Amino acid sequence: MRKKSILLFLSLSALASVANATVYYSKDEAFELAFGAGAEVESLSVFLTDGQAEQIEKTAQVKLDSKLYTFHVGKRGGQILGYAAIESHNVRTQPETVMILLSPTGELRRVEMLAFHEPPEYQPPVRWFERLYGRPIGDLRLNQGVDGIAGASLSSHASLDGIRKVMAIYQTALKEGKN
Repeated sequence: MRKKSILLFLSLSALASVANATVYYSKDEAFELAFGAGAEVESLSVFLTDGQAEQIEKTAQVKLDSKLYTFHVGKRGGQILGYAAIESHNVRTQPETVMILLSPTGELRRVEMLAFHEPPEYQPPVRWFERLYGRPIGDLRLNQGVDGIAGASLSSHASLDGIRKVMAIYQTALKEGKN
């Protein structure tokens, strides 16, 4: 009887954590949101040098997990529409996945939540992300230009870290390569 109770408890606990998981968009749907229907999307792998990785960590004030990063370049008629990066990271104990869209010049244009596995009340609202658009990387820190969100401070902190990382990678590895 005790084994059945423990098994039931573990099963219900697992179901409760899955019940909080919300996937909003697939990768293809996200690219259509970012670049519009019919846009060409090409993957662009960025291999960071040790020096670039060090500069990115300093600029973004985040630790890189890898020196390989992928951007998705949206194009229409050969013209670059922007750069999208899919960023996944743990918030508390569960992951969130966001698409971070930069303009052709590297300015933050849009952040779209693709999946959120923490309880919904911990998710930053769309209007909070909208206040970040167009701001420089140095202004994207909690309580240093960006207001925190009551009840979602860990989520907003994780999202800001991802945004700064993507912007720093663009500035250090992609923008340099364009000049």
